[in-house]
Amino acid sequence: MKKIPIVALIGQTNAGKSSLLNRMAHRNIAIVAREEGTTRDNVMTTIDDSFILIDTAGLKDPSDDFEASIQEQIEDAIEAADAILVTLDSSKYPDHRDKEIAKKALKSRKPVLLVLNKSDLGEALPSEEFLSLGIKPDEIFRTSATTGQGIRDLKESLNSSLRGFRSAAARDLAREPRGDGRERRDPKRAVELSLKIALIGRPNVGKSSLFNSLGKKQQAIVSSRQGTTRDVNRVQVKYNGQALEILDTAGLRKPGRREVGIEKFSAIRSLAAIEEADVCALLIDATEPHSKLDQSLAGQIVEAGKGIVIVLTKTDLIDDSARIDEILDDLERDFDFLPYAPVLITSSETGKNVTKLFELACEIDKNRHQEIKTSDLNKILNDAITSHIPAGLKNTRPKPKYMVQTDTCPPWFVVYGHDLELLHWSWKRFLERKIREKYPLIGTPIAFSFRDVDSQK
Repeated sequence: MKKIPIVALIGQTNAGKSSLLNRMAHRNIAIVAREEGTTRDNVMTTIDDSFILIDTAGLKDPSDDFEASIQEQIEDAIEAADAILVTLDSSKYPDHRDKEIAKKALKSRKPVLLVLNKSDLGEALPSEEFLSLGIKPDEIFRTSATTGQGIRDLKESLNSSLRGFRSAAARDLAREPRGDGRERRDPKRAVELSLKIALIGRPNVGKSSLFNSLGKKQQAIVSSRQGTTRDVNRVQVKYNGQALEILDTAGLRKPGRREVGIEKFSAIRSLAAIEEADVCALLIDATEPHSKLDQSLAGQIVEAGKGIVIVLTKTDLIDDSARIDEILDDLERDFDFLPYAPVLITSSETGKNVTKLFELACEIDKNRHQEIKTSDLNKILNDAITSHIPAGLKNTRPKPKYMVQTDTCPPWFVVYGHDLELLHWSWKRFLERKIREKYPLIGTPIAFSFRDVDSQK
């Protein structure tokens, strides 16, 4: 539910990057190359809920047909990442391409660690042979994706380098630990910044048109600039005194249809934009049937704990109002897991309901910050227990006792009781519906934790 930093594995082919990613993830995600240069599709996964690790294609000889795009991949990876792992085969002396990669990484002024992989092999060179790359000795790690050597130390150092990531992210509120181990935001240390709205969707659903239309409809443009990374444009506006920043992201296709190079990292940046945003507008073209990819994108937004509004675009191309009603019925059916997400019917061509997105985003952001009194929560909990006795697994009867809110953005509730690990998912969903009956919390997911009372002793 928090913004997760991105870490890029970069280096030449056959340095063992894919094997290293699999070892760090504790499972096989990337295909391990049988021959060098096999990796063309960039693979990404979350490591220990701490950071997103990206495995990039390796830099090859300039005669390779894909060299230009791979060179751009590495540059895009450096731009998109919050930390960089320069990965080398420890049995080979560093050459000019290794030095070029390291130079680009260091020039970014982001945390850079040198990973000397395959260090379990007898021909591994001493670390001193790699100091010419310009990376400090205490930032050099010898690893083996085969045996697991050095992986723990690498993770610990990487997490240490990223420790200030959330505090450095200006939009995040500072946190202070509570005595019971939970966390709660300290409003006195909150940083007043713009509300960020990301436009998310497949290619050609009208994101850029809506972005341009929003830029024209605002009360006052504060600034407009090209994004520091390709395919992400930003415009800052004010709406009713509220500072807003709109992020126009690259269209996301199904993973198998994404092309090598720029488009792959455009997808990564779009996913990073979801993490950066407070509210995401999921755009769906009214002239085309929505797909499972749209549902998947919605799921990623919810999983990230972000506010969400479904925006139906290009409705000016449909004259039949009955057809619009059919589309809305389809959306209600296919997005039944998002009953709280508002649907906005728009047209960038005519300007219909464009500024309504500003209004909805502000309302959703307010809901994300909603705090509910413990007494009200426990009344809701007791009503839920009375009207529908909690069902459990294995012939057990879970007993929820009380509920408190521990966080916002999104609202997070902790239920204490006995045998709650056996609580059926349907009752958890029922409890969420009971909360939303009194507090609609339009456009924001809510999160739950269920803890056994005995475990708190």
